[in-house]
Amino acid sequence: MRGLLSCGLAAALAAVAPQARAQDATRSRQTAIVTAAARLAPAVVSVNVLRRERRVAADPFDLFFMPRGYEQTVEGYGSGFIVSPDGLVITNQHVTQGAEQIVVTARDGRDFPAKILGEDPLTDIAVLKIDGGSLPVAPLGKSTDLQIGEWVVAVGNPFAYLLGNTEPTVTAGVVSAVGRNLLPSEGQSGVYVGMIQTDAAINPGNSGGPLANALGEVVGVNSNILTPSGGSVGVGFAIPIERAVRVADELRRFGTVRRAWVGLDVAGAEDLRGWKRVGGLRVTQVAENGPAARAGIVVGDVLLVAKGRRLRTFLDWEAVLLDTGPGDSLTVSYQHAGQPRTARLTVTDLPTTLAEKVAILGGMKVVTVTDAVRAERGIQSDHGALIYDIPDEMEQATGLRSGDVVLQINRTKIAGAEDLRRAFSTAAGGGAVTVWFERGGRLGRTAFYVR
Repeated sequence: MRGLLSCGLAAALAAVAPQARAQDATRSRQTAIVTAAARLAPAVVSVNVLRRERRVAADPFDLFFMPRGYEQTVEGYGSGFIVSPDGLVITNQHVTQGAEQIVVTARDGRDFPAKILGEDPLTDIAVLKIDGGSLPVAPLGKSTDLQIGEWVVAVGNPFAYLLGNTEPTVTAGVVSAVGRNLLPSEGQSGVYVGMIQTDAAINPGNSGGPLANALGEVVGVNSNILTPSGGSVGVGFAIPIERAVRVADELRRFGTVRRAWVGLDVAGAEDLRGWKRVGGLRVTQVAENGPAARAGIVVGDVLLVAKGRRLRTFLDWEAVLLDTGPGDSLTVSYQHAGQPRTARLTVTDLPTTLAEKVAILGGMKVVTVTDAVRAERGIQSDHGALIYDIPDEMEQATGLRSGDVVLQINRTKIAGAEDLRRAFSTAAGGGAVTVWFERGGRLGRTAFYVR
């Protein structure tokens, strides 16, 4: 009898063992990456855009059938993620730019017409609204405590529907660096500073999708890649989630983004490549009765740290301002006459404080930067418009000087004098413009109104 029981028990254990091993194997495959992807994927969407673009006929044969310049409906695509149950979606502004129609597709294949609540080209963030009832929401994390080398996942819809269905694609990598600054370039959608760098594969169509930590919490918005081929080579960049959320909230509440202003201008110690020298930023202008002046900062002081960020180049200061809003308090460490000091600045709204800082551009004289002009003036940039005469009152209003080479206005690359005039004409009456320029071989930025 005892033998029969032993045989029965052995048979039962033998039957259970494969099942237990299978369960153990399944559990061993449940890595942090798997868990993160499962937690985040339901809130990731595809953003499908129709826009009209003006094209130029490339084939001479086409000129017989259509005007040299013609409009064409173009389909674009990107990714996004839902941040509220009632259907707020964060994506990139370069995905939604010029859209006549937007359809957001959820993971389960449902399509939702979307409207744009707001767009901000400077930070490359857009907010969409869809109506879909109680929708899954992406969990949000922090980018401020990211560690170099920690695992992250990029989730999105690369190449749109070419992969066959609406299930988002997940790629894994590590945080390669934080605080990365990208210099302005042709076709660049925004000012990409203070970025998260990752080697997780980011491809066309991933723009606007989330970068998440191993807990499945969104730490950034995938926005940009460096590539010689158009596809991922392991150098991708994401906008920090804190910046994206702040901008999205401004767009949701006001339809625009209020810019931080502290009443000072700085001269970067970097050359146009942006990395050669460190040691702070010299204060070149201080607005009378502005936040910096009230805090005791004067021309000649050297800013070293702001908001906990070391100021190695001008672009570091740009990142601080993008991550700061009106009403915030900004702590700055600086040197005054060689002595260390600390100041707390109360940030105000750029449009409000610059209401009188308006430029009438009729008196500015510019010339296209040619090879001859470049050689004569020692200009480093390969394009731009050289200011060779500017009235004193315009210089004070704009922060530009005779000898400056204007490189970019808002998102528009300035190839020459005509581009500059056209860009200012387009911007007239539309709010503050951001101007990037070369001065003495260094990169600078200013902002002012055009009327």
